[in-house]
Amino acid sequence: MSNIGGSKSFVRLLKETSFAYFFGLGGIFAGFMVASYLGIFDLAPWTFALYPVLISAKGVTGGLLSGRLSTALHLGTVRPNFFNNTQTFYTLLAALIVLTLATSLTISLFSLVFGQLFWGLTVVEFPGIILVVVATMSMGLLLSFITINIAFVSFKKGSDPDIVVYPIMSTVSDIFITACYVFVLTLYFYGDIGNFFLLLISASVIFAALYVGLKNFHDKDFVKTIKESLVTMIFVAFMVNITGTVLLGIRTFVENRKEIYTIYPALIGMIGNVGSVVGSTATTKLALGLLSPSFSSIKRHINSILSAWGASLFMFIILAFLSLILNGLFSISSLYRFISVLFLTNIFSVLAIVLLTYSISILTFKKGLDPDNFVIPIESSFADLITSIALLASLLLIGLS
Repeated sequence: MSNIGGSKSFVRLLKETSFAYFFGLGGIFAGFMVASYLGIFDLAPWTFALYPVLISAKGVTGGLLSGRLSTALHLGTVRPNFFNNTQTFYTLLAALIVLTLATSLTISLFSLVFGQLFWGLTVVEFPGIILVVVATMSMGLLLSFITINIAFVSFKKGSDPDIVVYPIMSTVSDIFITACYVFVLTLYFYGDIGNFFLLLISASVIFAALYVGLKNFHDKDFVKTIKESLVTMIFVAFMVNITGTVLLGIRTFVENRKEIYTIYPALIGMIGNVGSVVGSTATTKLALGLLSPSFSSIKRHINSILSAWGASLFMFIILAFLSLILNGLFSISSLYRFISVLFLTNIFSVLAIVLLTYSISILTFKKGLDPDNFVIPIESSFADLITSIALLASLLLIGLS
């Protein structure tokens, strides 16, 4: 129980959270990749709108895995090793494969609707979107092994997986999924040969999902995880497509300002980290009886909240420096204006995501549901949308030039 955030001082929590968030700075490389390959995103309008949809969706499934693992490790229902683990562990992996396919298909369907309404999508492009989404999400399954390893190692070392795992994996996921997406788009626009390889990748996960789904069909924990998560995924699919549409609005406003594209994945990832730390530590405390299921108990969670916010604000300032330097745009005036935009974005985003995440933790626990199936998936998609809206609002209020 010494790993639980509630038993630690604010200073120790701030140090641990800052360490975990430090990996979030790597998200800038995902953005720099997008800024460097803007040409491929110009080939079709939907490619740009689909980008936050994919990194959000992968963050949701990855967040589900990290949240469930963290709580299970604290409760002792999962052991910190790959082999000879509990049935709970292997059931979670099986559910993750099925949910990856289900999420891919769900966000594809919503993307088709949003695409026709807002992205200028034509019917001819429908199959391409489904293929690109399923192939990218399928490749993202490889990240699960890294997530599991980080959870096990952090738990063995005495760190709190609730604080460490998701912030680290959120960044790794953004970089990896961005690289996968650029690779998949390259294959897709390459022609028939490229599309053939994408079909092979997609087919492998479809068959794997069918196999583990049929094998675990009568497992109560498996069915419960799928049912609860699917409801969440439908909601998430809707939310992330709104995020994609907002990003198109940001692109229209900033045009080719590379410092914005460079920093964007890191910003939404960092706010997602805040929600993850606040939500994941809250769900663990609720499960262990260290927190009462009422909104007034937020006072007993204040150290975790303030440390999560303080660390994120510090990282936003560092991100402003890095983005301007990487794009050769650094000057005192540009730094001041950029930090002003990001500070306002941070305040709006953190306030909203903390209130939302804590509320979801309490409500789902009261309803007898597993908060880990809801908190991180919902907060992750909301974090992306909230940060995107906050960034657009801050840009409109302050501007960059």
